[in-house]
Amino acid sequence: MAHTLTYGFATRRDAELALEHLVQEHRIDRAAITLHAAGPDNTAGERAAGADVESGHPGVERHGTPSLHGPIALRVICSASQHPTVEAALKEAGGSAR
Repeated sequence: MAHTLTYGFATRRDAELALEHLVQEHRIDRAAITLHAAGPDNTAGERAAGADVESGHPGVERHGTPSLHGPIALRVICSASQHPTVEAALKEAGGSAR
C-alpha cells in the first residue's frame, strides 16, 4: 500500500536537498516527489537561503528579493517499507510533518 508523506521546509534550499537525498541515497523515484508552496502564494520558503542569498556567480550582485510567504512542501509517495526511511530522511533534512 502506498503512503503519502508531506513535510514542510523553511527554505527552498533545504527542501531541494531533501529531495536529492531521497533520490540519490534512498533510490526514491523522482516522479513520486513533488515540491510546491505550502500555501496559495508563491514562496521561496520562510527565510532566504542558498541562491536566494547570493547570486551564485562570483562578482555578480544578487538582484531582487525572494518571495517569503510560507514553507515549501515536499510530498513523497512511497511504499510501506520505505515509509520509515523516508520519514527519517525528511526529519533529518529539517522538515516538519504537515
